[in-house]
Amino acid sequence: SMFLNTLTPKFYVALTGTSSLISGLILIFEWWYFRKYGTSFIEQVSVSHLRPLLGGVDNNSSNNSNSSNGDSDSNRQSVSECKVWRNPLNLFRGAEYNRYTWVTGREPLTYYDMNLSAQDHQTFFTCDSDHLRPADAIMQKAWRERNPQARISAAHEALEINEIRSRVEVPLIASSTIWEIKLLPKCATAYILLAEEEATTIAEAEKLFKQALKAGDGCYRRSQQLQHHGSQYEAQHRRDTNVLVYIKRRLAMCARRLGRTREAVKMMRDLMKEFPLLSMFNIHENLLEALLELQAYADVQAVLAKYDDISLPKSATICYTAALLKARAVSDKFSPEAASRRGLSTAEMNAVEAIHRAVEFNPHVPKYLLEMKSLILPPEHILKRGDSEAIAYAFFHLAHWKRVEGALNLLHCTWEGTFRMIPYPLEKGHLFYPYPICTETADRELLPSFHEVSVYPKKELPFFILFTAGLCSFTAMLALLTHQFPELMGVFAKAMIDIFCSAEFRDWNCKSIFMRVEDELEIPPAPQSQHFQN
Repeated sequence: SMFLNTLTPKFYVALTGTSSLISGLILIFEWWYFRKYGTSFIEQVSVSHLRPLLGGVDNNSSNNSNSSNGDSDSNRQSVSECKVWRNPLNLFRGAEYNRYTWVTGREPLTYYDMNLSAQDHQTFFTCDSDHLRPADAIMQKAWRERNPQARISAAHEALEINEIRSRVEVPLIASSTIWEIKLLPKCATAYILLAEEEATTIAEAEKLFKQALKAGDGCYRRSQQLQHHGSQYEAQHRRDTNVLVYIKRRLAMCARRLGRTREAVKMMRDLMKEFPLLSMFNIHENLLEALLELQAYADVQAVLAKYDDISLPKSATICYTAALLKARAVSDKFSPEAASRRGLSTAEMNAVEAIHRAVEFNPHVPKYLLEMKSLILPPEHILKRGDSEAIAYAFFHLAHWKRVEGALNLLHCTWEGTFRMIPYPLEKGHLFYPYPICTETADRELLPSFHEVSVYPKKELPFFILFTAGLCSFTAMLALLTHQFPELMGVFAKAMIDIFCSAEFRDWNCKSIFMRVEDELEIPPAPQSQHFQN
């Protein structure tokens, strides 16, 4: 009591002010961590570090051992759901991504995204027999190089090696010798790298891809004749096939960028006929975008009839293009007021159901199509049903939606109705599998830091952020009141302490009385609630 009586109002001001400052700093850190990683730092530390120390893992060890198979199955499912795919409409690094960096000073590609591209290049453009050809051996190291200038220098070095001429002596006359000059085949992958990263315009990239096509076609024909001579030749032929398909696809994309859309469509159709089994490049998505640019909606419907099948993997391009075609039939005459009065017709109902299907597959796309969120350059890899796929789709298809009169209005009026049909929390889906919970983490790795990642479902604020916000506000209010009314707040604080101390004394006194009564009357022990009832 003497210590409490000696405390001045300045002590209470300092105490409450310090508490408010500390809780405010915790609140700021928690909010920043939640916005960056999507979880609470205190909650994550509590679950990952404190819970094992308190025995949380040991108590559930039997349950974990019984459900180990189920956990492994769910882990495999989550990994398959969060598989990252090559963006079929990815831009050119030198002609498009680097130009964006020169203008804005921002890097549109993350290190994780570029590392995935390097792995793709090593998978598609290299094989075990590359060491037999000096140029291919150099390119095998170039695809692993992180520095762009080092990769470009290696590509030039590979082309210079192929300029070396091998001379063979062929004696025709005894007194003279004729030197036959034989050129080594060009390195197609070196041209690919230069077209992707060194060319500053699409026209320059197209010229380099044409040179790559000439070299790649020759290598493909030679390896095609030798593919049955052994596993080594078979691997080389597989590599040459991937190189040729990649070159032709990028040439078609160059023609599309330069405005030669019909030529691009023809090249894509020929490529799909020549290599029907190579679906890894998703060339049909490039074809759909080019056909929409030509407004050839009948051809678009024919492509969808082939690829929008229940047994084939879906994508935002497939689902939203199907929704666009059905919306096109009714969007020009659609009115929400008239629809509310008379109800939806069969065609309008089909269009709304197609929009709901597309939104359930990827709920991030409508905000970009309706320009509720700003677009950025699409990454080189996308996560299906994630924000990265939504950006890649809207970047190329927003113009096609705007071209169809009333399509965006119909989307605006109906897309939010999708979430009324999806159960929450997302234990199961309506038309597709439940929405994966791992998309946010993968999208944060694929998209640049200056972009605000779209999150679905919308996460509620963690408890510790709300708790620290309330604590900061409460202590700040106490500090302000103590500073303004020091005597009154001092009396109030002493009164609260006295009440707390007297309550503890009263509780102890009651317990001692009950214990004496039990000893004198020899009453057997009973639950605490019965003591209070007596």
